[in-house]
Amino acid sequence: MAARCRVLLQCHRKFCFSGSNLGNLCCFSSSATSQGRPDLWEVYNARKDRIKAKELPISVNPAAVFANNEVKLEDIDVYGFDYDYTLASYKPELHHLLYNLGAEALIKQYRYPEEILHKKYDPNFAVRGLHFDVRKGLLMKLDSFHNIQLGTVYRGYQPVTDEEVKALYEGTHVPLTDMNTFYGTGLMHQLVDLFAPPEMTLLAHVLEHLNEKGIVYDPEYVFYDVRNAVQGVHSSGLLHGQIMSNLDLYLEKGEEVKLLLMKLTSAGKKLFLITNSGFQFVDSGMKYMIGQDWEQLFDVIITSARKPKFFNESSRPFRLFDKTQNRLSWDRVSELKKGEIYQQGNFYLFRQMKGWYGSEVLYFGDHVYSDLADPSLKFGWRTGAIIPELEEEIQKLNTEDYKFSVRWITALQYLIEEMQVYNDPQAKEIQQAWVKERDELRAFTKDLFNNRFGSLFRTYHNPTYFTRRLCRFADLYMSNLTNLLNYSVNHTFYPKRAALPHEAYPKY
Repeated sequence: MAARCRVLLQCHRKFCFSGSNLGNLCCFSSSATSQGRPDLWEVYNARKDRIKAKELPISVNPAAVFANNEVKLEDIDVYGFDYDYTLASYKPELHHLLYNLGAEALIKQYRYPEEILHKKYDPNFAVRGLHFDVRKGLLMKLDSFHNIQLGTVYRGYQPVTDEEVKALYEGTHVPLTDMNTFYGTGLMHQLVDLFAPPEMTLLAHVLEHLNEKGIVYDPEYVFYDVRNAVQGVHSSGLLHGQIMSNLDLYLEKGEEVKLLLMKLTSAGKKLFLITNSGFQFVDSGMKYMIGQDWEQLFDVIITSARKPKFFNESSRPFRLFDKTQNRLSWDRVSELKKGEIYQQGNFYLFRQMKGWYGSEVLYFGDHVYSDLADPSLKFGWRTGAIIPELEEEIQKLNTEDYKFSVRWITALQYLIEEMQVYNDPQAKEIQQAWVKERDELRAFTKDLFNNRFGSLFRTYHNPTYFTRRLCRFADLYMSNLTNLLNYSVNHTFYPKRAALPHEAYPKY
């Protein structure tokens, strides 16, 4: 009798004080086993019944603005914008164009096999923010702790087994010294901008072809050849020329962008544009989206800014661009005037000339490094990230299958954790069955987003490396800049309070 009481007391302490109400099921179940433990399947079924009985979470608005930090718009006097994928939204056809131009450049300029042209762009192959190991030739997804998410490692189009990954990396962790993001110099290159999916797909197709044909290659050479081919399409002006020649095909109309800019100027806000794109390209797109008088909406317009160098170098002066003669002026720029176009320059001169400081400025861009990192970390600007993929991901998050699966995964994992105190063979067998079910649910929720790499924002249980940087460098993030139209210019955005591991979690 005394021994039975000790077992009950141990059970009560374990479950009744762990933030769970399983204690009643454990300590007072009529079907408790002779070993003093509950019937684990009875506990499992009771837990699952409670999950099924709970109302599913409300759906998230895909057109909302999400906050990592509290931002009071009434304190923002100056709004700044990047151009590509911020003011300008592009249609999916642009990625097909970039892929095709990159493949042609790879063949013509770098003499790669012409068979690569037979491979078509696959928009469902990759997600943004993946890492490529230039020495091992592997594309993969990393979590916020530099851990490789098993099941997301590919050599070309071929998945790499978990066993091979663990052998190659002596586990799943990637050391900080191997990272090559945000001024890093390691072997792991993150492909993070919105033009990255075509580049990753082309890289995978090239590696797949070389592997199929048994052609010996160095992955590092191939990576840089593909990267240089794709970037050359940008730097040569070829991509911009193709877009300008067919704006209807590649560029979204910008009626709502114009409404947003007019809303801000009507509220007395100052507006500026800082973009790496050249003036002719920006002018062509802005006239298409907003109208001939688009320049009058901005107090300062800076093109060919060379970000992130714009935020890091203090020696490059501004140059006035003469639109009528299509050339740069040789005169020194001593002030930044409305109605003029400037190129190059640097942040320090910009701040000195305009007197716009710190948290009174909110700057929007799509690139978490070149657009947002320095303004946020060094200069105290408030920042907003434009993440177009967010809209589609939220639509999938809102499905009933996903909502229930995530809630049950969470509850099941808590159940596995709590019941591991029981070590008899039957209990171990049941726990292994639960682990298998959890792994199947993980694979199911991953495949809802992308059957190779899953969600842009999370691995099985951790945020991705991309998400960690997004949360660090962006005060706000949204799927489209025009989501701001849903809010007052005096709105305050509040971040959600998330439970830390040592804080109480919801009962299931």
